Amino acid sequence: MLSNIAARDVETLIHPYTNLATFRETGPLVLERGHGVWVCDTDGRPYLEGMAGLWCTALGYSNEELVEAATEQMARLPFTHLFSGRSHDPAIELAETLKELMPVPTSKIFFTSSGSEANDTQVKLIWYMNNALGRPRKKKILSHRKGYHGVTVATASLTGLPANHADWDLPLPGFLHVACPHHYRGAEPGESEAAFSQRLADALEAQILAEDPDTVAAFFAEPVMGAGGAILPPAGYFEAIQTVLDRYDIRLVADEIICGFGRTGNWFGSQSLGMRPSTISFAKAVTSGYLPLGGISVDEPLYKAMLDESAKLGGFGHGTTYSGHPVACAVANKTLAIYRRDRIIERAAEKAPHFQARLTALAEHPMIGEARGIGLIGGIEIVADKVSKRQYDPKAGVAARCVAFCQAEGLIVRFLAGDRIAVCPPLVIELDEIDTLFERLTRALDRTAGWIAQEGLEAMPAA
Repeated sequence: MLSNIAARDVETLIHPYTNLATFRETGPLVLERGHGVWVCDTDGRPYLEGMAGLWCTALGYSNEELVEAATEQMARLPFTHLFSGRSHDPAIELAETLKELMPVPTSKIFFTSSGSEANDTQVKLIWYMNNALGRPRKKKILSHRKGYHGVTVATASLTGLPANHADWDLPLPGFLHVACPHHYRGAEPGESEAAFSQRLADALEAQILAEDPDTVAAFFAEPVMGAGGAILPPAGYFEAIQTVLDRYDIRLVADEIICGFGRTGNWFGSQSLGMRPSTISFAKAVTSGYLPLGGISVDEPLYKAMLDESAKLGGFGHGTTYSGHPVACAVANKTLAIYRRDRIIERAAEKAPHFQARLTALAEHPMIGEARGIGLIGGIEIVADKVSKRQYDPKAGVAARCVAFCQAEGLIVRFLAGDRIAVCPPLVIELDEIDTLFERLTRALDRTAGWIAQEGLEAMPAA
């Protein structure tokens, strides 16, 4: 029997990324309050929020300064827009700060309300710029298989996950996917990370040549692949592909929506993973997830093309109602100020070795094939056989069952395709809370192993 509030939910809401059929039986986990790295459900039961919500609540829950910043801005100017030359101080201040923080040459900042909108804007501006430069054929966009870049029609096409394409009539023409840089799954026997990276770079170049370099405009990549499995790229990967992209004048767009603002131990994941992007997409932790806000960095060549087209066409025909919303910008300004004042990024980097040691130790568990990450993010992969790397039938839902056991242990993490589980706690997590997280995750893995034995699940046949 579902509780009253759970029944009301089932009858009124559509939940993203949920099996809508089975959900009618299981119902939701309804949360009602949170503090620090902890959230509580309607029965008052606490959970360690091991996913920072959706990779975003870097400062944890119920930060009074962020609440105060939103309240003060709501009282002063709850809404205005940036259309037709209007502006407001929170957006100006935030753009100034972001220009200073960006690890790439940045002329301007364009605000959106989400990461999907940010990457969608990147696609449109890449097309717009190439039209301005007299290169109308240079429009194809590359991204990784298993990469995740959003759910608009364009960004779901960028996304390289089958579930985002099946029966959605996607991807659109002109969106192409290249090999996933996952050494554990993609390397040949005995192939080093460096050799694997070079092989992928060679394959990328071959694909660009097959398409015709004059038709390929940009490559979108996450520093660490989030929804595709919390996958860390192999050593030297971005340096290897950057050489190819430079050779054919192809822009690298860094999707920093998950990695931006401290997740990998630097302000941006690009700095940690050796990326040299032309532009950056950001969202999530820019407000610690407290209000929707995203955006992109605009480099000078892109801005010049935008100026030229605006003069030619009589205006810049892009923008949304909530771009640069004053309350969201006020919260973002306070968030960035706290990051700096309290050395949040530096302190996260100091805690990262302990987090990564606990994560790596999970590779010793009989169920875990890979346990790897960087900073305060990581992923584990459940396998049926550690030697052959064979997996369980996806229909068995082993990772989903493990996440359910985690919830029963008072821990929230997320299962992803390929029986992978992601861990991404708030940056403010303390060392003892990191230990609590991994102790609960280990108990959940043990319970999952018991369930597998009880069900008699076996490895899938070798391919």
